[in-house]
Amino acid sequence: MNNTTTKQSLFTSPLGIAIYIVVGLVLLAVMATNHLIGMILPYAIAYTIPLLMTALGGLYSERSGVTNLGLEGLMLVGYFASALTINLTEQTLQASALPLGLLAGVLAGALFSMLHAFASINLKADQVISGTAINMLASALTVYLARTIAGSGNVRIMLGIVRRDIPGLSKIPGIGTLFFTQSYWSTWVALIVWGASWFLLYKTSFGLRLRACGEHPSAVASAGVNVYGMRYFGVGMSGALAGLGGSIILITYSGEFNGTVAGLGFLSIAALIFGQWKPLGILGATFFFGTATTIANVSQVIPQLGVIPPVIFKVFPYVVTLLALIVFSKRSAAPKAVGEAF
Repeated sequence: MNNTTTKQSLFTSPLGIAIYIVVGLVLLAVMATNHLIGMILPYAIAYTIPLLMTALGGLYSERSGVTNLGLEGLMLVGYFASALTINLTEQTLQASALPLGLLAGVLAGALFSMLHAFASINLKADQVISGTAINMLASALTVYLARTIAGSGNVRIMLGIVRRDIPGLSKIPGIGTLFFTQSYWSTWVALIVWGASWFLLYKTSFGLRLRACGEHPSAVASAGVNVYGMRYFGVGMSGALAGLGGSIILITYSGEFNGTVAGLGFLSIAALIFGQWKPLGILGATFFFGTATTIANVSQVIPQLGVIPPVIFKVFPYVVTLLALIVFSKRSAAPKAVGEAF
């Protein structure tokens, strides 16, 4: 077994995952002793979760062989559907309207992604153009519907997730302060989805077939696997998870649909590339991007960071992504058949 294979197996094996997570938690616990870092990281985690869900959705699509640049639009659709659902039901359902809104965002994203799936898989259209069209259509359609239904481009909700301490776990030094103090329950839902996705993609025969469709679709088809069905599933999951990401934005820190997700869909694509199309890599990349974006947003109110222009923090994740593409271009982990019609 060569060194590359060894690294890849460690990166996707249960032992490797556990080692990386434990090391990461130890480092975060050490960093939490710094007041400035301990103040920023909880917000960075909240900002990371929508990125993580959307990038994970992109992973499903691209591992099945379909490039999806429409993640921004799919987030927007989930964002709008969740806002509309909660707005209409929060008076009667109270707190139960929040999970219902998440479900509405997931379903809306999945359904809307079928446009991209049909164009890319059945019509064999250029997948880049199809994804771009999804972004343009979603932006125009959601704002039009918001103005038609609510009378303005915004759909406001009165409810949101109340952050709570997790009894017992919040007392753990370092880690407890970061992860279990004033945390959103949506964060834990997202992490469960991430873990389930890793298991599905790398520890089941279904995941093996899905990944094979993005590598050698002709060989998979000759073995009797329905490549079209697998790719539809991948694109559908990308829409569902992107919709979930948009919904989480709404019920955690936004509070209203305002017609934009501020480029988080494109940042999720950058995280997917930077994470080398692997679940653990995506987790690390989205946390890095979420932290950088959080610092950019709060830099002007923190004296230690106020001397640095915020634009530097905003462009930093993209610059790092470009450098990573240059460094890893010769050994990219992108699926071989991604973007190719079958």
